[in-house]
Amino acid sequence: MATPALAEDAGDTGEPASSKLAEGVSKPAPAGMTFSTGVAKGRDLLDTAISASVIDEGELAKLSVSSISGIMQNIPGIRSLTSDVDGYSSITVRGLPLAADGSKYLQLQEDGLPVLEFADMQFNTADRFLRADLNISQIQSIRGGSASTFASNSPGGVVNLISKTGETEGGNVQVSSGLGYDLKRLDFDYGSPLGENWRFHVGGFYREGEGPRDYGYTAFRGGQVKLNITRSFAGGYIRIYGKYLDDRQPNYGTEPALIAGTDASPTFASIPGTRLASDGFGSPLIAGYLGTDDRNNPVSRSLEDGMHAVVKSIGLETQFQVADWTVSDRFRFADISGSFNQIDSMLAAPSAVISTILAGPGSTLTYASGPNAGQVVAPGSQINGNGLASINLLLNFDQKSVNNVTNDLRASRVYDLSGGKLTVSGGVYHTVQDYKADWNFTNAISDVVGNGRMAPLDLRNAAGTLLSQNGVFAYGFGFGQPRAYGNYYYDVQYRITAPYGSINFAKGKLSIGGSLRYDRGDVSGHVLTDSLVGPSDINRDGVIAPVETSVALLPLTSQIPVGYRYGYLSYSAGVNYRIAQPVSVFARYSRGGRASADRVLRPGSLSSTTGKLTNDALKYGLVKQAEAGVKYRKDGFELYVTGFWASTEERNTQLAADKNGNVIVLDVVREYSAKGVELEGEVHRGPFRLAIGGTWTKAKIAKDADFPELVGNVPRYIPSLSFNARPSVEFDTIAVGAVINATTSSYAQDSNQLKLPGYVLVSPFVQFRPAEKLTLAVNAFNVFDKLAVYAASASTIPASGIANIRTMNRRTVTGSIRYSF
Repeated sequence: MATPALAEDAGDTGEPASSKLAEGVSKPAPAGMTFSTGVAKGRDLLDTAISASVIDEGELAKLSVSSISGIMQNIPGIRSLTSDVDGYSSITVRGLPLAADGSKYLQLQEDGLPVLEFADMQFNTADRFLRADLNISQIQSIRGGSASTFASNSPGGVVNLISKTGETEGGNVQVSSGLGYDLKRLDFDYGSPLGENWRFHVGGFYREGEGPRDYGYTAFRGGQVKLNITRSFAGGYIRIYGKYLDDRQPNYGTEPALIAGTDASPTFASIPGTRLASDGFGSPLIAGYLGTDDRNNPVSRSLEDGMHAVVKSIGLETQFQVADWTVSDRFRFADISGSFNQIDSMLAAPSAVISTILAGPGSTLTYASGPNAGQVVAPGSQINGNGLASINLLLNFDQKSVNNVTNDLRASRVYDLSGGKLTVSGGVYHTVQDYKADWNFTNAISDVVGNGRMAPLDLRNAAGTLLSQNGVFAYGFGFGQPRAYGNYYYDVQYRITAPYGSINFAKGKLSIGGSLRYDRGDVSGHVLTDSLVGPSDINRDGVIAPVETSVALLPLTSQIPVGYRYGYLSYSAGVNYRIAQPVSVFARYSRGGRASADRVLRPGSLSSTTGKLTNDALKYGLVKQAEAGVKYRKDGFELYVTGFWASTEERNTQLAADKNGNVIVLDVVREYSAKGVELEGEVHRGPFRLAIGGTWTKAKIAKDADFPELVGNVPRYIPSLSFNARPSVEFDTIAVGAVINATTSSYAQDSNQLKLPGYVLVSPFVQFRPAEKLTLAVNAFNVFDKLAVYAASASTIPASGIANIRTMNRRTVTGSIRYSF
């Protein structure tokens, strides 16, 4: 969990400090930890009107999760829905809506600059291109407040991963392995001063294995390396850094499960032959398939590629003095590409029902490959002990370029004024974000079985005509949507320039401040949309088979232009009063904006002649927030309590479900409101330590012109209470503790029928130091093996008794050996 942050100055140079990696057993975070994210100039948190937290490197080792989104589950105020993989997570803060995947209102940064300008591009979320490893010095977070004006498209907050920079000589080598599952990982890092005011740091990791869920193939493979070199000088520093990431991992998407009980109190269970949250929905037999590329040419694809992320970036960071002004600049160019490959079950039902839905009475299913190849699935037969077949959606998203180049230049000065300190800051932020990608969807049929043994099923009509190829019955959608639905190509560029400034006056116990930011965006390019269907010899055998007569194709000669501009003003004002040395109170009001990205570039939203949006309201949404709180810190005890309110304009598309559990796509144009209380605290007495965090939220849909029946309902996936705690005891040679994450129930969809049960997950850890510089550790995520369902496609319990759900991992134990030098 997070440690309440101190926002103090970072020494003579003013650069963000990166603490030395703790050797052996982790120690508590230092009291003077620097906080530099989303604020104009660092100072003691008790003198600032913000809510902020820090997770330092020692605490990261105690968390039994490895993904960025998994780590964020331990930050108060943040709601992170994830199966502990990097990508396609849904993340929000303080009750702001979770209409879709990604972190729309919360910006993810690496060393002070955003990973992607828009963290919720479809199948292209920012956490896909971030990894947690030994390079991290600390993870800083700020919720609401000044994040609205010191970063673009971040009205809810900012989470910033700060790298080590080699202040002191030392390094680590760590080997870890799954205990009871196949995943091996090697981590390393080393940093050191070089003399003459130079220093450097380098680190990275490599991992490989099937992972905690059974697929029958190597689902995780890849790693990253990061390097930085710094030159310090009087009044500042200059740093050059680089990163190379090439990593593949699966997306634990929806999987069919048995559902019973009532909407208010459902129960979930594994379908016979499968193991919920222990089996991956896939296998080597169904991984390979055919499709079309962005030029309508046949191409081979593999689900084994999973979420493949490639990042090659280089950056420059500097800070220096000009007269009485402190000037800083951050610049980075990132070459980002990859692919997203996933399989989801659209409908699981008895095999005869599936064949009849798709090909009419008398149709049959036959195993297309595997040990049962050629075997007919007789109507009513209990194949795999369940008799089920599944209509699957195979998703491929080819990211040719989501490159970005970003620069943030700012300057600040402190004046002595009337016995107080007046801090004036200003800057200009500029970024160019590319979005060049194409979507492709395929429908296929398989049986339903776990342990990496799923096999494709071919479809024949009553006359015996083969209607599929190795299980694929539609190159495009063949169920639930028009054939070409979602077959898109994007070549779009976003240019954003945002001047900003702030002023803060502090005198005695009182501090008053405000800030402004104006974002101006220019969006240009073109898209190809889902409007063409035609024949194509996909398997290149010279014959157009029945399944190849109607293929979703891109209309290459019918580009739709994209060309529009937008602009909006963000502002924030706060007051802080330090009642006494250990206690202060604060209040803040903010308005921030969030520009729309790819989700509004759809038929009907764009003019086919001018490229402008048909409705200017789609360009951006505004988030208005108010917060007030009290902060206390004395003698090893800290407590921070903040009340908050937010009103959000949402412009989005949402994957939802009808009453039968079938996937549908909704346009979301509505307003939400949320209020609640956020709590963070810590007590430290000798070797004993307890850190806690919790958020109570009351959220509702405030306005929706298209679906007025939803007004007053609670937004999906938003629980009324989430809570985390980490008790621990630490001695010189051993540390023992646990991470506890809990949440109350939430609704599966905005219709407020089906409820997802709350859960409590307990994840203990043990760190043992048998010799100096050597640490042995065991982390057990979800040690009591609870089934935690965090998403469901159904809006109510389907008549079939089968629903598609997403789950946290079951019990996952990892052992590691670390040598520090």
